[in-house]
Amino acid sequence: MKTEPVKGFKDFVGKEADQFSLIKELAKQIFERYNFQEIQTPIVEYEEFVRGDKEQKNDEAISEIFKLQDKGKRNLALRYEFTFQLKRIAKNQKLPFKRFQIGPVFRDEPVQGNRLRQFTQCDIDTIGSTPKDEAEILAAITDILTALKIPSKIYINNRKLLNEVLEENGIKEKEQVIREIDKLDKLPIAEVKKNLKQYKAEKIIEIFAKPPTYFKKYKSFSEIEELAKYCSYYGIKVNFQPSLARGLAYYNGNVFEIKSNIKETICGGGSYSIDGTPSTGISFSIERLMAVSKIIPELERILIVSLDQDKKTIDLSKNLRKQGKNVSVFFGKPNKAMEYANSYGIKKVIFVGKKEVQEKKFLIKDLQTGKQKILTIKKSQ
Repeated sequence: MKTEPVKGFKDFVGKEADQFSLIKELAKQIFERYNFQEIQTPIVEYEEFVRGDKEQKNDEAISEIFKLQDKGKRNLALRYEFTFQLKRIAKNQKLPFKRFQIGPVFRDEPVQGNRLRQFTQCDIDTIGSTPKDEAEILAAITDILTALKIPSKIYINNRKLLNEVLEENGIKEKEQVIREIDKLDKLPIAEVKKNLKQYKAEKIIEIFAKPPTYFKKYKSFSEIEELAKYCSYYGIKVNFQPSLARGLAYYNGNVFEIKSNIKETICGGGSYSIDGTPSTGISFSIERLMAVSKIIPELERILIVSLDQDKKTIDLSKNLRKQGKNVSVFFGKPNKAMEYANSYGIKKVIFVGKKEVQEKKFLIKDLQTGKQKILTIKKSQ
């Protein structure tokens, strides 16, 4: 029997689990600070619903969904993201409807670098949005990255602008070309050019190298300028990248990606429509941020060791937990207790013996510094 995790799936324990929880809780707090409403949706949906509209069926992510059947022989699938579920959730909501969701999503894709097949996605979307809302979303994400001390750069573009450029240059197979353009940050330029030749679109690479002023002649560039303006109000700098495409076909306006010091994008999103309503969103995975964040939470944990004073030890643990302390109790020999504390990174130990109970004074030892101090418990306690 194989007991190790399936390839692309991962256990989190110890410091990794602490870091995971820190990022998840921080994201939740900041999303709520911007008045985004938390929702939860099922992991399993009908395969047809997961696959989405006709134009989405060729998306790379759609081809990588996990498929399954239930006992009723229904064709089901695991969710690969949250956005498609908004088609159901957003109905009859007062606009703008601002929501966030944190939970696992699944991709049946090759495992490489920092890619996993199950990851925890953090997603915020505004249904009924304008570029002003896009700027707010980027501000919320920036707050999270700043709190985690993650260096980052925001890159923006517009899918309508991409289409305008392609149309002006007589390129008909726009979606296929955009799909190839989206690989520019993954493949060498020469290889992307070679792929574009079959569509007679290789010259588009040279156009993308032109300065931002060149693109002012296109109507859709005004949406990029408006987004940049409102981002500046939040104190956020954005970088125009005319080749930025984002792979999913449902994007139809401004798109954005955030890069850090790893090859992969750490956050990505853009604007799309829900039943004709302009909407926008961005997402990141906790696992991807763990790869770039240097912050490892140091939780203060206390181990109380009972020296044949079990009841008093439990009473003390209850007292300290009421004060908000993280406490566990150890029943056993002091040397075993110290080994236990070291193995789990517990820095503070309290010994409870007969003398300590009588004097109502307990010695707290800091295993990291070696310093000791007296904890005095009042008689009423």
